[in-house]
Amino acid sequence: MAETTKTTLQVSDQEVTSMRQNLNLLQMQVQAGQIDGPFLSKQIAKLGSLLERLEHEHRQLKRQSRLELLYNVGRLLGASLDLQTVLDQVMDAIIQLTGAERGFLMLRDDDGQVEVKAARGLDQQSLGSDKFKYSRTIVNHVLDTGESVVTTNASEDPRFAGQASIINQALRSIMATPLRVRGRVIGAVYVDNRAVVGLFEDDDLGTLTAFSGQAAMAIENAQLFSATDQQLAARIEELRQLRRIDLLLNETLDADKAMSYTLDWACRLSGATVGHMGLINDGRVVAVQHHGVNQDDTQPVYLDKAYPQSLAVARSGQTVIQTDPDSGQTVLIVPVRREQHVIGIVVLRCAGAFTSNQQDLVERVVARAAVAIENGRLYAAVQAADRAKSEFVGIVAHDLKVPMTSIMGYADLTIMDGNLEEEQIKYQNRIRDTVRRMELLVSDLADISRIESGHFFMNETRVNVDDIVQAVREAIMTQVKARQHAYIEEIEPDLPLMWVDYYRLLQVLTNLASNAYKYTPNGGRITLRVQRLEAERIQFTVADTGIGLAPEQIKKLGTKFWRADDEFTRAQPGTGLGFAITRSLVEQMGSHIQIQSQVGEGSQFTFSVAIAKE
Repeated sequence: MAETTKTTLQVSDQEVTSMRQNLNLLQMQVQAGQIDGPFLSKQIAKLGSLLERLEHEHRQLKRQSRLELLYNVGRLLGASLDLQTVLDQVMDAIIQLTGAERGFLMLRDDDGQVEVKAARGLDQQSLGSDKFKYSRTIVNHVLDTGESVVTTNASEDPRFAGQASIINQALRSIMATPLRVRGRVIGAVYVDNRAVVGLFEDDDLGTLTAFSGQAAMAIENAQLFSATDQQLAARIEELRQLRRIDLLLNETLDADKAMSYTLDWACRLSGATVGHMGLINDGRVVAVQHHGVNQDDTQPVYLDKAYPQSLAVARSGQTVIQTDPDSGQTVLIVPVRREQHVIGIVVLRCAGAFTSNQQDLVERVVARAAVAIENGRLYAAVQAADRAKSEFVGIVAHDLKVPMTSIMGYADLTIMDGNLEEEQIKYQNRIRDTVRRMELLVSDLADISRIESGHFFMNETRVNVDDIVQAVREAIMTQVKARQHAYIEEIEPDLPLMWVDYYRLLQVLTNLASNAYKYTPNGGRITLRVQRLEAERIQFTVADTGIGLAPEQIKKLGTKFWRADDEFTRAQPGTGLGFAITRSLVEQMGSHIQIQSQVGEGSQFTFSVAIAKE
C-alpha cells in the first residue's frame, strides 16, 4: 500500500505567539496615540511574511489533502463493478474534492447521445426531467474538444459570457473535464456554483482532471462488466429457449407439428409479425404452415410466387434478407437444410428490421428443426408403407384361407375313400401337413396384420389358472412325449382368478412352450411355473434346458421372420412370426417378456397378467 507524506508546518507556535503580542502592543499604542512608525512598518512586514508562509502551507495542506482523497477514492472505485454504484462513488468524490455546490456526470452512448447518469446538489428523482439546468455550452465544448474548462466567473468570461445558458442560469464558478479512456471521450464531469465567484482555481482543475482519469477507467470497467453480464444473461436465455425448442422437436415424430413449432418459435424470437414455412416440391416452394395471416388451405399456396427470392434461397442454401425502401418492411428467408439438401424455407416479415442476433437465432432454430422435420416425413412414409403392408398381408391371409380349406377337404375325402395305395396315402398326408403349416403361417400373418393395423382387441374375462394350465398341457403333450422331454408344472396353490383374454393367454403360453420343446434336444426338461406377485399380478414362467440364445440373438428375437441361423434351428418348423406375436400379445396384457438365456444351458421366459378384482 502506498504511503502518503504529511507536510511539516514551517511556522512555529513561538512565532505566532510573538506576533500576537506585537499586534496587541500596536493596538495599545494606537489607542494611546503613541504610534512608532518604524516599529509599525517592521511589524507589518513581519505579518506579511508570516501570512505568505501560512498561505503557502495552507496550499500544501490542501494539496496533500486532495492527494490523500484521490488515493482513497481510487481504492474505493476499484472495489465495485456495479455501474450505478461506481457513478455514485465518482460523483460523491468530485463534490468532496472541489467543494462545488452542484455536480453532474454525463455519459455518451454509441449513438453520440449524452445522458446525465448521476448528479449532486439537487433532487435525484429529477434526473429524467428538465428540472435541473447546467451549461450545455461548456459540456458540449468539453465533449467535442476533449479539453477541460475552468472559469471563476462565467458571466464575465469572454469565452462564455454571451451564451444563453450562462445568462439565463446566472452561473458563476464552473469547472468541467472530460472522462477519457484510451484516447476516447466517453463522457464529462461538470461542477458549478451559481452564487460564489472565484471558487475554482487551476489547482482544482488539475485535481479534477487527475481524478477523472481514474474515474473514467472505473466507469469503463463497470460498463464492460455490465455489458458482459447482460450478454451472458441473454446467451443463457437463448440457450434456455433453444433447449425448450429441442425438447418440443424431440418429443414428436409428426412433421406437421415440428414445422408448426419451428415457425412459431422463429416468429417469437425474431419479432416477425408474419411467417410462412414451405417445402420444396417439384421445383416449387409449397406453403405448409402460416403465422399471423389467415390462409385458405383448400388450394396450394406457392411461396415462390409471393417471394421470388425463395427459389434462389432453395438453390443456394444461403439466407437472404431484403428491406422494401417504400414500406420499410423487411423479409428474412432462411433455408431448411438437411445434410447437403434444402428441403424447405422459412419466410419471416416484420415492420422494421431484423437484427443480426435475431437472424442468427432463427437460423439456429431452423437448423435444429430440419432434422425433426425430415425424421417426421420419413416416419410418416414408413407408417404409410407399414399400413399398406399390413393391409396387403391381411388380404393375402384372408384370400388363402378358402383354397387351403378346399385342398385340405379334398385330401381328407381322398383318404376317406379308401381306394388309395400306401404310396398315395403318404403323398396325401404330406399335402395335409403342408396345408397345416400354411394355415399356421396364415394365422400368424392375420394376427400380425390385426395388431399392426390397430384392429386387435382383447376380450378380458375372469379366468381360472388351472383351466389355462390344463389347456396348455393338452396342447403340447403329444409333441413333448414324442421328443421324450420331461414336462414339469410348478403351480402355486390357491391362486386367484385372472383378468385376461383366455384364448390369447393360451396362445402366448402355447407358443412359448412350443418353442421350448422344439429348441430343446430330445430328452430335455420343460417347466411351466405359475406364482403370485405382490403387485396384484400372476406371473408365468416357461423354462427349458435347450440350446439357449446368445446376447446378440436375444436382441433380434421378436424381429418378424427372423430365426437363428444354425443347423438345429433350421431343422425345426416355424415362420419367424410366433415370438413377435407373443410379445405384442403380452404387451397388450400390460406386461413385457423378461428373457434369461445361456447358450447350451437353456432359456427362461417370464411375464405376468392382472388378478381379477373381487
